[in-house]
Amino acid sequence: MVAGDWTPHRRDDGELLGWMHPEGDDWVAVDVLGRPASDPTEWLDAEDALEQHGIAWLADPWMLEGEGDRPLRVRILEVTPDDDGVPGRIVVKIDDFGDMTRPATAQFVLTWPLPDRLRPPRDHDPDPRTLSG
Repeated sequence: MVAGDWTPHRRDDGELLGWMHPEGDDWVAVDVLGRPASDPTEWLDAEDALEQHGIAWLADPWMLEGEGDRPLRVRILEVTPDDDGVPGRIVVKIDDFGDMTRPATAQFVLTWPLPDRLRPPRDHDPDPRTLSG
């Protein structure tokens, strides 16, 4: 999906925040998961949208649907966008809540850009830290 007319935008430390691509006379910011981060706008406003959006949200919990009876709480391990004809991927693992003493949790390799079945948590999602009868 990353096309030849997409311009990468990086933080000062070189970390990729996303891209800007032309749309008519304007530019659209796209985050590292391939989602629009702005409406069509001026170049500097698209850059600012990526700067404000950042990448810290990648460390937040996510929900993966379609792997069981209920959504799984997961964490993103890797985001690799499409590159020169090579399909990208998103790798997630079941959330272990940072417990380094637990055995490794299951990992899932998903397509890039962000598939619909990987989404931020919602208020009604199950809490895996509680037992249900």
